[in-house]
Amino acid sequence: TKLKSSTQYIMIKAGIIGAAGYTAGELIRILVHHPKAEITFAQSHSQAGKKITTVHKDLVGEIDLEFSKEIETAAVDVVFLCKGHGESKKIMDKNPSLLSKKIIDLSQDFRLNGNHDFVYGLPELNRAELQQKDHIANAGCFATCIQLGLLPSVKADLIKGHASIS
Repeated sequence: TKLKSSTQYIMIKAGIIGAAGYTAGELIRILVHHPKAEITFAQSHSQAGKKITTVHKDLVGEIDLEFSKEIETAAVDVVFLCKGHGESKKIMDKNPSLLSKKIIDLSQDFRLNGNHDFVYGLPELNRAELQQKDHIANAGCFATCIQLGLLPSVKADLIKGHASIS
């Protein structure tokens, strides 16, 4: 985000697709408390028209927004895909206009697959590329833990071949 003045950043407008799930609830909590982020839409087919707090009860008093049925990307800077695995690819295929937005996919759909120009979102491995790309495949928690544990040994050339984690 570019500086507006020496002390102020431009507000980032975020949209969430699949906003009724657990991951989206945690994301909403983070964004609601972020001083430079604003949630412009939270899409959910199953909860459309209901207050977000009917599903995410721990956010009562934190947000007064309803789930939308439609994906409303016109006024957003970034879109978070919080659908179940396999669903993010379907969303992207049905909504090609999303490709013009910054996207962070929180499923596994684009982690290992280069479709739609996604970069694997582990800054310890891909910091420079992450700064250049608009489409991020968020690293999963277990994969991140394993990769960060192995990374020093890989960098020191101590691991030859495959590593097995159990």
